[in-house]
Order: sequence, then structure tokens, then C-alpha cells
Amino acid sequence: MFTKIKEFPNAFKVLTLATFIDRLGGFLLFPFFSLYIRARFGVGVTEVGILIGIFSAGNIVGGMIGGALADKYGRRVITLIGLVVSGLGTILMGIVDDLYLFYIIAAFLGTIGNFGGPARQAMVADLLPTEKQAEGFGILRVAVNLSATIGPLLGGLLVSQSYMWLFIADAVSSLTTAIIVFIVIPETKPQKQDGEPEETVMNSMIGYKDVLKDWVYVLFLSVSALTVLVYMQMNSTLSVFLLDVYGFPGQGYALLLSMNAAMVVIFQFWISRKTSKYDPMKMIALGTFFYMIGFGMYGFISESYMFFIAMAILTLGEMIAMPLGQTTAALFAPEDKRGRYMAVYGFHWAIPNLFGVILAGLVFDNIGPNWVWYFSGIICFIAVIGFWLLHKVTKSRLSRETSSTIEELPKIDQEISIE
Repeated sequence: MFTKIKEFPNAFKVLTLATFIDRLGGFLLFPFFSLYIRARFGVGVTEVGILIGIFSAGNIVGGMIGGALADKYGRRVITLIGLVVSGLGTILMGIVDDLYLFYIIAAFLGTIGNFGGPARQAMVADLLPTEKQAEGFGILRVAVNLSATIGPLLGGLLVSQSYMWLFIADAVSSLTTAIIVFIVIPETKPQKQDGEPEETVMNSMIGYKDVLKDWVYVLFLSVSALTVLVYMQMNSTLSVFLLDVYGFPGQGYALLLSMNAAMVVIFQFWISRKTSKYDPMKMIALGTFFYMIGFGMYGFISESYMFFIAMAILTLGEMIAMPLGQTTAALFAPEDKRGRYMAVYGFHWAIPNLFGVILAGLVFDNIGPNWVWYFSGIICFIAVIGFWLLHKVTKSRLSRETSSTIEELPKIDQEISIE
């Protein structure tokens, strides 16, 4: 894998390293976040759920603003603002002792701290030729999953000393990433053509209207949101289900997640390289089919070893579908609206996070625990059909976007390459 990374621009390599460092701080902190809130403020799971909802709502607003600003002012500066605010705000979260003030800071961080999300995704699309984008997003996923493997282990060591060390470590990782981006990574926003009028901030925000009028893109995101509704259960409902129904301990669940992360680290690049050669909608449908099998299995199996087989199957689906989803979103986007398209792409994650766990809880408590996974399989089956039908609608458009992007690559590469 590492020999293949040499084929990518230096700026992308540095962006990958920066992503690893930034997410390492997040994975140091957030596995222990719920425990911290309950210990610090003496509250229940409901208050923790409110906090997650506040973060998700802030991410939606912050992503919208950040995507528009990235198209207006550039990817680099907006990424820097998000990192610096996130780092300083995290320290504040570790200091305050009032729950409602904690909520306010969480709302602020969820908004401003997410400014850089669409900017970074747009940066990947700016830096890489179209035929390399699926592999590029796959490499970033490897970096994120590597941080997900290491972060909780380091967090466990720090939390034995003090929760405050977790907040300090997260802040240091964000600020370190900001320094790397500031010193090394260039601005990647495509230059406007001579005589092309400069967009105002208001026009940039109004530009979301054009994104939402792209009905094929919105339909793609709507179908993708169905898969997110299912996928998010892996990090929320699954642990409770396995413990309550089968007595499968938390340590076993941690091993399941570690296996998921390890598989991504080992196989993601190879799978991305193979699947990027085929039609993206067909491949995303294939990945969703593996979701259907893997998540659906939890409603029928009871042996511990089968839990790991189901996790391996759904992880295969994750490795196929997720990088290609990001690549497809970038292909839909016109150059001058790439930040906004990637911001709206983030909605298909953020919106299900607002209510997905609550819905699963209602099914779990009122219909039956196994029905969470029966419904998961049904939802994924609907999504498979949706992606297959979208293939017929998007085939000509995506191939046209690919051709036009490739024609522009020599000019873009020359502008952003780092020697």
C-alpha cells in the first residue's frame, strides 16, 4: 500500500497525515465522552442524547456555512478556522462545570468546529485526478481508522490520570494539525476564469439553492441516508443489543470494532483501487448489499463467532461504499460549488444522527430487539434498488463529469503540486 501512496501528490500525503493527527485526538476523547458527562454532571443517558443531538444540529449548520465559505474564500483558510476554534473550544469543555454552559459550548463547537469538514473533502477533490479520487478517499479512511484503533488505547491510559488530559490531548491534536496545514498545504481552490465575477458571501449561501435544485444529487443523498440510518447502529444500538439479548460483554464489542478498524486499515486501499474501475452506483449498490447481509444477520444469529462474521461482511460493504460515495458526490459538483456540494453531502450523515438512535430505541423497546436488524436489512434492500436505479439515471452525467475533469487536470496539477 505504502508504495502506491507515492503516486499521490505531496499535498495529499500531508493532508492524510494531518487528518490522522486530528482524528487521533477525537478518538482519544469521544469514546469516553459519555462517561465524562455522566461523571462530571451526574446526569443520565437522556442528557447525553441531547448533547449528541446538539452536536449533530451544529454540524449541519456549520457544514452549510463552511461549505459556502470554502467556495468563497478557499479551502485552506476555512480548514484552519475550524481546527483552531475546535482546539481552543475543547479546552473550554474540559473546564466548565455548568451543564447548560457545556451545551452552549457544544453547540458552538458543533457549528464552527465543522467549518473545515466540507473544505477538506473539497480539497481532496481539488488535489486528485478523478480516477484517483476513490483511492484517495480510501486512503483517508485508512488514516481515520488507524487513529480509531490507536486513539481509544491512548485515551484509556490518559483517563486513568484525569479526564482533563483527554481534552488537552484533543486540543493539541487540532492545533498541531492547524500548524501543519498552515505551513505545508497550499490553497487548492480552482482559480476563477479571467473576467468571471467574484461571488459575495450572500451569493455563496444562496448558491445552496442550485445544489438543492440538482434533484438527481438530492436523490442520491436521500438513498445514501438510508444506509447511514443503518450503519450508525453499529456504534450505538449494537453494543446494547448484544449485551442485553446475548450477554455479550463490552470487551467483546470492543473487539468487534477493533476488527472493523483493522480490516479497513489492511484492505481499504486494495479494495478502493479495484472498485474505482467500475461504475460507482453499481459498486455502492454492491456495498449496500453487504450491509444488508451483515446487519441483517444480527437478527438471526446467536453464536459469538457469528457476530464477528457479520461484522466482517458489513465492513466489506463499508470499504466498498463509503469512499465511492464521497467520490460520486465530488463528481456531481461543479468546480465553483464543490465546497457546497460536499457540505450538503455531509447532511446525509448529520440528519440521520438527529433521530436514528431514538428510532432504533423505540423499535428495540416496543417491537423487539431483533426487529432493529430486520428493519436494517429491509432498509438496505430498498437502498440497493435505489442505487441500481440511480445508475441508469446518472451514468451519462457521471461519465461526462469524469471526462471534463480529466481534461482540466494538467492545469490544476501544475497550480498545486509541491516540489
